[in-house]
Amino acid sequence: MSLLTHPGRHTAERRPARAPHDAGEAVVDDRIYLVQRLGAVTVGLILLVFGTLRAMGDVPFLATHGERHLGMSSNGLLSALSLLVAAVLLAAALRGPRVASTVLMTLGVLFLLSGLLNLAVLRTSFNLLAFRVSNVFFSLVVGLLMLLLGAYGRVSGNLPADSPYAHPDDLVLEPSDRPSTPEEFAAEAAMREAEFAVVQHYATEDQRRRVQAMAAVHTRTDRRRVWMEFDARR
Repeated sequence: MSLLTHPGRHTAERRPARAPHDAGEAVVDDRIYLVQRLGAVTVGLILLVFGTLRAMGDVPFLATHGERHLGMSSNGLLSALSLLVAAVLLAAALRGPRVASTVLMTLGVLFLLSGLLNLAVLRTSFNLLAFRVSNVFFSLVVGLLMLLLGAYGRVSGNLPADSPYAHPDDLVLEPSDRPSTPEEFAAEAAMREAEFAVVQHYATEDQRRRVQAMAAVHTRTDRRRVWMEFDARR
């Protein structure tokens, strides 16, 4: 007996009526991902331009009084760091929005700390990045911007239902919960179809029995085991 009943209806209605534990696959707002990726690219390009302009100068690598570019001071070390951070941001954006979000938040904190620390060493021999007041403001503003972009739609006490970060199953899936054999993948697909069919009130008697039996366990691995035990008995 095939469990893949009513394929047309399944394709059209599956997302809006998923069972609660499959909420991680609900429709999400992709604009959150777009903001994070574009944010990483934009900040990366700004730092790339700044680092490239400084690379064309002739100020020593560790000079405490650097050249001015775009209203800010820079030496060789700051230029190299700017190019490195730009490369990290652009690579993160290419890798994916979740990576871009994490990298933006991490670098945002580092930029804020850098602005505060360099403010304390202005006009001293410890000013190894040749910072001036304008650099401090830039570091603080860009750090705050990256932190906000990275946290956008991800960090909140009450995330909206359409946020991709509101679904823990989509973020962290224990390796032990993942299907690993063709039989387990087939069982996983049949389980999802049966759960959907039960919600939509067109499940077969066999599907209802299986879903009811799976309700007694909690992990995805155990649910899949229960399903496969039914297959073995058949």
